[in-house]
Amino acid sequence: MNWKLHKGSRWSTVRKALSEQINTVDALTTMGAIPTGFRPSTLFQLLEEGNQFRASYFLQPELTPSQLAFRDLMWDAKTGTIRARPSHVSLILTLWSCKMIPLPGMSIQVLSRHVRLCLFDGNKVLSNIHTVRATWQPKKPRTWTFSPQVTGILPCLLDGDCFLRSNSLSPDLGILFELGISYIRNSTGERGELSCGWVFLKLFDASGIPIPAKTYELFLNGGTPYEKGVEVDNSVSRRAHGSVFHQMMMMRRQPQLLVKLRSLNRRSRNILSLLPEILIGSMCCIHLLIFYRQILGDVLLKGRMSMQSADFISNPVLATFPTLLEQPDVMDALRSSWAEKENTLKRSEKRDGEFLKAVFLLVYHDCVVPLLHSTLLPPFRWAEEETESARWKVIADFLKQNQENKGALQALLSPDGVHAPFDISEQTYDFLGEIRKKAV
Repeated sequence: MNWKLHKGSRWSTVRKALSEQINTVDALTTMGAIPTGFRPSTLFQLLEEGNQFRASYFLQPELTPSQLAFRDLMWDAKTGTIRARPSHVSLILTLWSCKMIPLPGMSIQVLSRHVRLCLFDGNKVLSNIHTVRATWQPKKPRTWTFSPQVTGILPCLLDGDCFLRSNSLSPDLGILFELGISYIRNSTGERGELSCGWVFLKLFDASGIPIPAKTYELFLNGGTPYEKGVEVDNSVSRRAHGSVFHQMMMMRRQPQLLVKLRSLNRRSRNILSLLPEILIGSMCCIHLLIFYRQILGDVLLKGRMSMQSADFISNPVLATFPTLLEQPDVMDALRSSWAEKENTLKRSEKRDGEFLKAVFLLVYHDCVVPLLHSTLLPPFRWAEEETESARWKVIADFLKQNQENKGALQALLSPDGVHAPFDISEQTYDFLGEIRKKAV
């Protein structure tokens, strides 16, 4: 198998880790357990290398070159909140479905099917890597879908509606989509992440004009984003010869991703302008991210005694909220609790930004803080069904207690609720330690 990874500094860090997986992938390919175009997931490996491609990193403010002010977090004295900042790219997309995705063999068990996406210029990743989990039906195992109909709120991990923001001026800027599976080998118990194909959608044409907002049917490539001309599955090659009818039939069998770019109305554009200049995330969480940014502005810009002060700040929301982006089930608990509380508010209260922030802080302290430090909540582990089920049971039971007791106080004082010993890091926000060192 011929591997050609780009020599850029970002990608050289994953070369060793990817190389260690080549033997496993070669063995699976030789056994016929996976199609020849499958590879170890490049984007998953980048996520594992550190936090520089995680949403929690891009949520933090960035300093100006002088290190004396924030480049992307400014105060608007007229409105009494953070200043809206337009970005070069600001859009919403919807993942519709993936079709004709080849099936792995019986020797591996699939734990998760998902799409990872990021902003990309053909050379390097320019944003966080966002993951959306797909669902599928046994009757149609080659079709993946997103945003399924569920009872209650849709888990943010399944939300196919995503927002994207970028200030990159690269003419080659686009979105890299990587379809992937998490798997376990039945014979050895070895776990891994495979790419089932990728596709790059450029956001501007040769004249620099943004591509139109519409639904795109994107045919997937095999290999890695740095391999060219690799088929996902050689048995349904695009290079098939024969009659026009035969070629049309072969194209219908090609693995593809359906994605819709949506045009922004004024309200959506205004909402997105309150977010960091570089970020990809789920639309269902956007109101919570804005609350965080507003609180960040209150504390760092409005409430600090001196703009030159670099002292630690006591604020549990700022200290812990970014970790929710890596624990989507706790984020869902916050979304559920906030929606329930918001339904009890009057119209006049919903129009009062300061009042809403105060209520949000109360909901956060009642819901998130106890959960994050509960010893009953197992550590989050990707694509482990038992762990995910155990965590959701703890979260659901806690939310039910909160609802019945009108708050978390009784649960916190109950002898059945065991919490980790207090650590000052639960309260401490070190903004100099958390800020992004430089734009990616």
